[in-house]
Amino acid sequence: MLPLLHVHHIALICSDYAVSRRFYTEVLGLRILREVYRAERQSWKLDLALGSQYIIELFSFPETPPRLSRPEAAGLRHLAFAVADIEATVRALTAQGVTAEPLRTDEFTGRRFTFIQDPDGLPLEFYEV
Repeated sequence: MLPLLHVHHIALICSDYAVSRRFYTEVLGLRILREVYRAERQSWKLDLALGSQYIIELFSFPETPPRLSRPEAAGLRHLAFAVADIEATVRALTAQGVTAEPLRTDEFTGRRFTFIQDPDGLPLEFYEV
């Protein structure tokens, strides 16, 4: 068994850096740790934290192919965030102009959850804990 400690970060590639930067920092409230522009790659890299935990690397590149399907394409299916109050979360998202899917209940845990999409259509889940 590998001696893994925890997930270090999740890397996402966006199609419109300014739109995704605003979404992840202003709508979701993630904190910027570092932001760099790599001229040789024509690429932005934004390191984001949730509280004190480094969580997401947001990349931009000049031309990125679209995601093939949602969410059943091979690879990352969705990114999930734990929330204390799902209804308050949906209200906060709605106030930011973000539409959430209808609330669902996990048939195994009885916990409620919902999905939204980031600016590139990546499914983001909010799971009540």
